[in-house]
Amino acid sequence: MRTPDGRTRRRKIRYRRRLRSRIILSFVLLGFGLTALFAFATNWTRNRVENALVEDVMNKNIDEYARRYYVDPNQSPDLPVQQMLARVVKRDRFEALRADQPDWYELGDGIHNLGGTDESGHAFSYKLAVRKTPNEWFFLAYDMTQASRGQEQFNRALYGSVITFTLLSLVIGWWSASRVMRPVSELARRLQTSGENAEPQNLAAHFPDDEVGQLASALDDYASRLTEVVKRDREFNADVSHELRTPLAVVKGAVELLLSKPDLDEKARTRLQRIQRAEQQCTDLISALLLLSRNERGHGATDVARVAEQLLDAHRSQLGGKALELRIEGERGLVIDAPEAAVNVALGNLIGNAVKYTTRGEVIVRLRARAVDVVDSGPGLSAEDAARLFERGYRGSHAEHTQGGGIGLSIVRRLCALYGWNVRVVPGEERGVVATLSFAPLEAKTN
Repeated sequence: MRTPDGRTRRRKIRYRRRLRSRIILSFVLLGFGLTALFAFATNWTRNRVENALVEDVMNKNIDEYARRYYVDPNQSPDLPVQQMLARVVKRDRFEALRADQPDWYELGDGIHNLGGTDESGHAFSYKLAVRKTPNEWFFLAYDMTQASRGQEQFNRALYGSVITFTLLSLVIGWWSASRVMRPVSELARRLQTSGENAEPQNLAAHFPDDEVGQLASALDDYASRLTEVVKRDREFNADVSHELRTPLAVVKGAVELLLSKPDLDEKARTRLQRIQRAEQQCTDLISALLLLSRNERGHGATDVARVAEQLLDAHRSQLGGKALELRIEGERGLVIDAPEAAVNVALGNLIGNAVKYTTRGEVIVRLRARAVDVVDSGPGLSAEDAARLFERGYRGSHAEHTQGGGIGLSIVRRLCALYGWNVRVVPGEERGVVATLSFAPLEAKTN
């Protein structure tokens, strides 16, 4: 069942499947992926190099600091590097260090990353190099606060670069998709307008010898072959129609001649009238099939009530003793802008099916303002029959002992599609089936 949400989902899926959208999305993902990967690699390399340089400087300076201390243990040596703070703790001050700097006391030899907040509440970070000997512990702190702020600024610059280059990829993708899809859109436009003419237009002449040009050439070849097939099919249908109409005309003339004889007995007259009805049904069916093969609408002012009455009269003579009542009810005056042959075939199949599958009871043709209901009291309709009833060649579950190829309702469906009518078959309220043929009357049609 179609729902508004379903239609929205289909539109979104269709949008994602459009080639233009896929090209733009590919450019955006490629630009974002490459830029994000480059930003990550740049940031990772910068951190690695910066940490390696800082740690190398700190290792050299703490070694130099220890060397200068041992040259003159009574003086505190100076450091030649800014942003560094050096401290030496002698053996008798180890316990005091535990109380003052418990985090320093627990650290082993190496370089450690530490942080905290100052008296103003601002965060700071530093690296601490530690060298411990039995009698002295050496500490060298390197202030990393400025480096951390620089790292944050650098990260913001990387984020901005990723966004900028992603937007640039979007613009480039949009431009590239427009240029790539322009010849395809032009081909689609020309292909759409070429259907307005009987003869196919040459598409390949309007495009260069590239992939689109090759596609246009292949479409030209396909259109030429398809036109030839359609032409042969129409010629065949016209020839078959003519060849079938000729013997039917002979049959019609012979039957009319025989029916005009005054000494004809009633039994022979009944049989001749049956032949006459069969000839008329064949003629109507040929006319309807010819219209379907040409996919063109015929015109005419057909009285639906009169056609229904003729069909019921024809079936009354073929009941074969079945306890079945055929009647028509409802308002008259429904006139359809269509040939009588088309209405006869469409309505005749619905009435014929109702009579065929109803063994007793009644078949009612109910005329409404813009539709005709064919109501029967037959065996009803199964779920599978309801789903597949209008498929070509399908015969319902109650058709085992009946004749027919299962194409009658398929022809009805095709006639409805040609004339803009609507047909449906549903189970009746108590039993049987209700077949409804809906169409606009002649006065409701506008040109």
